[in-house]
Amino acid sequence: MAGNTFGSVFCVTTWGESHGAALGAVIDGCPAGLALGESDIQQALDRRKPGRTPGATPRAEEDRVKILSGVFEGKTTGTPISLLLCNADQRQSAYEELRDVFRPGHGDYTYFKKYGLRDWRGGGRASGRETAARVAAGAVAAKVLAAEGIEVLAYTKAIGGIWADPEAAVAGITKQSIYASALYCPDARAAAAMEERLAQVRREGDTLGGVVEILARGCPAGLGEPVFDKLDASLAAALMSIGTVKAVEIGDGAAVAAKKGSEVNDPMTEAGFEKNSAGGILAGISTGQDIVLRAYCKPIPSLSLPQKTVDSAGRPRTITVAGRHDSCVLPRIVPVCEAMVCLALADFRLRQKAVRL
Repeated sequence: MAGNTFGSVFCVTTWGESHGAALGAVIDGCPAGLALGESDIQQALDRRKPGRTPGATPRAEEDRVKILSGVFEGKTTGTPISLLLCNADQRQSAYEELRDVFRPGHGDYTYFKKYGLRDWRGGGRASGRETAARVAAGAVAAKVLAAEGIEVLAYTKAIGGIWADPEAAVAGITKQSIYASALYCPDARAAAAMEERLAQVRREGDTLGGVVEILARGCPAGLGEPVFDKLDASLAAALMSIGTVKAVEIGDGAAVAAKKGSEVNDPMTEAGFEKNSAGGILAGISTGQDIVLRAYCKPIPSLSLPQKTVDSAGRPRTITVAGRHDSCVLPRIVPVCEAMVCLALADFRLRQKAVRL
């Protein structure tokens, strides 16, 4: 299977399956001398951990990270960093009934068509469980960025059509305001309405999607390559590599298609830009302003409602997906989006150092 490595200088390869023995990541290209311990990574993993948020799966994975290489006496050595996450709460028997049946909305059908077989134990590499390795690697990337004065924050912007205050300035968003909510939504009023909506849909046996907004502060101007490796293109690819993400916006996003140029352009003065419709990126290169992105996530496809499908022989079937599943991908996907943006920005920051000191 190709396509398991992300980045060109700060490179991350993830491995493992949902119900295999373990998951993990190997990071190559992390600079030497960076202070790093398992507790740095564990904080990020705990925010993604199952069973901690409304509508989350009760699968009880501790996700305790183990650093196997690349760190000595609390600092990175410049050699590959290997991270291990053992799977503890495996219940393969829960998926026996799905062995020969394709679940609507999942990758079962496409994996089968590509490889001629599939890992039916919770989806294998296509499972959301795979994202734990990304979060672990992203925590290392966040340390690289922090050393450069760059901070990345992700938070819940919408769930099931309920939006956080659209007028709220991103400047006022802090880690404290995000983590004060079980849904990682910095708008307390919207968060309460989201929880009510989630409870209702869960009782119905259905699921909800939502929107994650990601904010990168302190990113210097000049990051990104101007043609095929544009910063916005790479950030969009990083977020679109997450299984649940179906669309990505940067800055004003899709809204610019209905606006005039005079509304979209960001005027410049001696003090800098007057606004940030571009989302901190112009011509594929960072402007030095806040980078603002939104990832649109589809509803979890595993429903307890009956769904029409076919089996591997093409025969019609009706299935009800049992087992331990989230009713909404948010907020557990919030740290995953944050991790992928950290990985992309760390890679571009190190690439820039090869071009200009």
